[in-house]
Amino acid sequence: MTFPTNQDLDPIRLRTVFGIFPSGVVAVAARVDGALVGLAASSFTPVSLDPPLVQFSIANASKTWPDLRRAGHLGITILADRHGSLARRLAGPPQARFDGVDVEIGENGAVTLPDGLAQFDTTIYREVEAGDHTIVLLRLHAVEHADHSLPLVFHRSAFGLGAPPRS
Repeated sequence: MTFPTNQDLDPIRLRTVFGIFPSGVVAVAARVDGALVGLAASSFTPVSLDPPLVQFSIANASKTWPDLRRAGHLGITILADRHGSLARRLAGPPQARFDGVDVEIGENGAVTLPDGLAQFDTTIYREVEAGDHTIVLLRLHAVEHADHSLPLVFHRSAFGLGAPPRS
């Protein structure tokens, strides 16, 4: 294949092409100034075993991240296939994101969802500016894994099911 030299890389076209690659969805949450603050991210990736690091990317225009990043610890929950409506809620109005949602709050303020596939207690390790997003590297301090359901997947701008687990 030969790429055109003056190819149009407008944001709408890029979003469509980037959306071809499915990604898992996580909730990132903490208690900040006594309130629950959180968001959904579809850019979560394990990074390193030593030190134990994971990452997600957040839009620089996010209204939630400036508050959330002030938390001492951040909770990360890998969402299950049954969490599609919750992921949409976490992208909605901030004041209603946790209405009726069962959460666990760690002693350091990390907020996780007990019915997720896995939960992580993390702190910010580093932030890296990357165009219109910031890559947030997180250091793991504790992990829990008890659910063997299918993961929630974001693909072609919609939430769907992940592949079945291997036996």
